[in-house]
Amino acid sequence: MTHDEFEIGLEFWCGGKRWRCTDVGSRVIVGICLEPHEVAEVEHLEQAGKCQERRYITDDPSWMGGPPYAVVEYVFDEPSIEACSLVPDFTA
Repeated sequence: MTHDEFEIGLEFWCGGKRWRCTDVGSRVIVGICLEPHEVAEVEHLEQAGKCQERRYITDDPSWMGGPPYAVVEYVFDEPSIEACSLVPDFTA
């Protein structure tokens, strides 16, 4: 793809994963991965004086709402943009 094909909200593929464009800069685009992601929750147990960690995979769509987003936004530079497509590439 080329930089001028991107707009906020556009869904695209890169590295075998589905992404959504969240910002378009002058030379980069920013996006969030729409694939299921790992969540780590840490709870402080006051009585035991310890922390308990819980990890799980979720595909809950509420994590994709924003801005701000609950998931990491990634920056795609010029070479990365060229690797993006509007159809699945399955090259992960």
